[in-house]
Order: sequence, then structure tokens, then C-alpha cells
Amino acid sequence: MKLFTMGSIAALAASVGVASADDWTGYTYSAVSTTAAVKGMNRIAERIDEETGGDLTITVHLGKTLQIASEDITQAVGDGIVDFAADFFFSGNVPVARVLSLPMLIENDEEWDKAYAAMEPILTEAFARQNVTLLGGYRYPQQVLFTTFEIDSLDDLSGHKIRVTSPEQGRFIEEFGGAPITLSGSEVPTSLERGVIDGVLTASAGGAKNWHEFLPYNYRFAVNYGNSMIIANADAFDALDPENQDILRKIVTEEGGAITAEFLTDEETQKAAQAETGMTITEAAAGDADAAREKLAPFWEAWASDNGPEYVEALAAVREAIGK
Repeated sequence: MKLFTMGSIAALAASVGVASADDWTGYTYSAVSTTAAVKGMNRIAERIDEETGGDLTITVHLGKTLQIASEDITQAVGDGIVDFAADFFFSGNVPVARVLSLPMLIENDEEWDKAYAAMEPILTEAFARQNVTLLGGYRYPQQVLFTTFEIDSLDDLSGHKIRVTSPEQGRFIEEFGGAPITLSGSEVPTSLERGVIDGVLTASAGGAKNWHEFLPYNYRFAVNYGNSMIIANADAFDALDPENQDILRKIVTEEGGAITAEFLTDEETQKAAQAETGMTITEAAAGDADAAREKLAPFWEAWASDNGPEYVEALAAVREAIGK
């Protein structure tokens, strides 16, 4: 994990100004202002200014415009470098949250809602240990397979190199004979062109939105979910008037839901557009889900046990909530 030096913290504080309890600096990992996530963060800032009568204002900075690496956002919020943020890369600081992205554990929207509700108290406590208040969040569409090779079942993954974004996704690929590869998003197009990888796990409204020209095949098998947390510095949040705390929580809850809905709508829009440009889209084969679940269920338990009692407790809470 990257650690901020006193000099870097001082320099960054000077660059964004010293925020007061009612004049916050916000940050998001996304560098693209037109995404549903950034639009939602901007709506939060606009609404909080209006609904508190200017008592609380938030200036949202796009990803890479401040000297904060994506994986350091939670730490930066806890340290008070920024007061408010959307963080997709929080699992490095709050690794128990990775329970929610275990492959084949959560398979549909209803299960996600139940699982998140079960995890929320655990997540709230885990973020609090980082001096961070968890306010809410949003999620992306399910992660599915996009490939350079024809695919109509999970068995077709055998022998192929697939870009993944977590060790847990990597385990899924390995279970079906593939080789997981970790790359940054910027490396994906060139890696596809050169044959370094043969496919990716992403969403139609996610990476495939930018990489579809290199990926002629889409297998609509949902492996797992990805989500972002909306968080605040605990000291800054506690300093707010209680009424403004309630207003902020309400707005984040509403806008988090709206961001999720926008992503799901865009998923269908992009899927249709990709099909129109010639992408072959294949629905999941009968039996693949059962086979994948059988392969991955022992991994859930081993993963939790290897990581410790908190993980075992979190996994048990989720499995009880979704009846799995």
C-alpha cells in the first residue's frame, strides 16, 4: 500500500485547500466526466448544496486530478486529505469487502441486495477502523466474458488467457482450465491485439464499451459483481450538524441507487449496440451455472478460512442471507 509522507500530504493539502466541516473536497476514481458514476457524484454535490441551504458544499475532483492513487482513496479519506469520495478500489484497505465479489456466490440482483444488507454492518465497522464513514454506494452490472475466440460454454476457456481484476476472478478462470492475467485497463487493447490475452471479464457498459472492437465474442455468463463505496472522513462527517448528516445519507442512498440503475440501463444499450456492430452474443449454456457453483463453493470456504475469523463470519452472514 502506498503511504503518504508528511511532505506529500502537506503539498496535496495546499493544492486543494484546507477544508472546513462545511466546505468539503470530494474525489472519484473515474477520470471520465460522462460516466454514470461521475454524473451521480456531481448530483450529490449539487443536491447537498441546495438541500442544506449552502451549509455543506462539496467540490468533486475527477480521478488523476489530485495526487491520490486509485488504491489509496480510502486511506486518503481517512487521513483527511479529501473529505468525501467514491472508491472502487477499496478492498485493499477493507479486504473483508471482497466477500461480495466471490465468483458464483451472488448470482442475481435479489441476492445482491440481500447479501449487501447482511454485509453492511461489517463493512461499516471495517471502514470505521480507517477513520472513514460508509455512507452508501453503487454497483456495476455483472462481470461476463468477452473473448477473441468463439465461446459457447465455460469449457471453451481451457487453454486461454483471460484478463481478470482480482485473485478471486482468477480462481474462476483457473477452475475451467484458463490462465488469469492481471493488467491495467490501459494495457488491454494492445494486449488483445498482440495475443497477450484472449479475453476479459468485464461488462458491456464497462470495459467492453471501449474494447469491443477487439472482442468479437460475448458469453453472457455472470461471474461476479463489482461495486463502489461512497465514503466520508469520519471527523468531517461527525462535525456536521445532525440534520445535515441525515440529508447527506439520504442523498447518497438515493443517488447510489440511481447510478446503479443507470449502469444497468446502459448495459442493455451497449449490449444491443455491440450486437449491431457484429459481436456474437451467446447466452449461458444450460448446466454451466451448476458446474461453476459446484467448483467454486469449496473455494469460498477455503478463502474465508485462510483470511481469518472476520471473513468466516462475513461469508456465513452472506450465505445465510441468500440461502446458499
